[in-house]
Amino acid sequence: MLSNRENYLRAIEFRYPEWIPCSVGFAPIVWKMQGRELEKVILDHPRLFPGYQEGSANFYEEMPVVYREGQFFTDNWGCLWHNIQEGLEGQVVGHPLANWEALKDYKAPDYRFKTERGERNWEAIEKYIREQKQQGGLVGGDGERLFDRLYFLRGFENLMMDFAIDDPRLPELIALLEGHEMKLIEKYLSFGVDVMYFHTDIGTQAALMISPAKFRQYLKPMFMRLFQTCRKAGTHVYLSSDGHLLEIVDDLIECGVSVHDPQIRANTLDGIVKAYKGRMCANVDLDRQGFPFMTPARIREQVREVVDKMAAPEGGLMLSGSVWGNDVPLENIEALCSAVEDYCFP
Repeated sequence: MLSNRENYLRAIEFRYPEWIPCSVGFAPIVWKMQGRELEKVILDHPRLFPGYQEGSANFYEEMPVVYREGQFFTDNWGCLWHNIQEGLEGQVVGHPLANWEALKDYKAPDYRFKTERGERNWEAIEKYIREQKQQGGLVGGDGERLFDRLYFLRGFENLMMDFAIDDPRLPELIALLEGHEMKLIEKYLSFGVDVMYFHTDIGTQAALMISPAKFRQYLKPMFMRLFQTCRKAGTHVYLSSDGHLLEIVDDLIECGVSVHDPQIRANTLDGIVKAYKGRMCANVDLDRQGFPFMTPARIREQVREVVDKMAAPEGGLMLSGSVWGNDVPLENIEALCSAVEDYCFP
């Protein structure tokens, strides 16, 4: 039987994995609300949650800083976060570059010492990666945020206007972000990571936030340089980006994306099949917005539909189920875990 690492890489590279790499994840609020009952479900699905030990979960008696209701928090980029829903991530409400005048004196946080919200210890990171490699585990690097970093810094409406009017200061902002990212990437590549993970929410439920033409003009060159740096070093690129992205899938492939996580609700399963199957590995994001309302049978049917339409012996498919609200019944969580385990493993 293949190791998880080898099977994962085979799925990305269309080299005939033995099973479909899959995961089910839970927001902090789900752990807090469901607690021990959720843990029982996890213990019933050891293939999906290998190595999980009873009592090892974080039940979030105290939430992470941007998950606390009513909390204001300024991150290391100078962005002010606010939370109005306990257990779900808040949003940025204060933008350090809302006024372009601030750009001339602005500096990104020092990647050597700072993450988005905390401290970075490269010695500890290198030690962890080395230990994972020795154990045969998959090792990844955190490429942080791309497009979403831009609207965190400028404010969403401001950034949309920047793209619309071709503001001459926009390339300078993108170059600042790219410079920070490149240093981060090069550090992780020096450790020999298997995958670099990037986050770049750029889609709405129905379309891109900017036109494909604006994407190609402003963002694609940055994506190309960052992602090709990874690929030329033998490292894969995992791009997490919510929303509708079908119009730029060809561009993402050209830039060097190895895996993307298209959402069923925003892209439709048929749209995902047409754009991704046999071309780029898709970690299909099941309909998390539907989980509170579906029957257990419908959840199982959706998993089966994805596998029936997207799976191929050579690979190119992963499956992800995210339980992100406290309104998903426990029986639906059980149905999700059972279906993913049944259809993804041999």
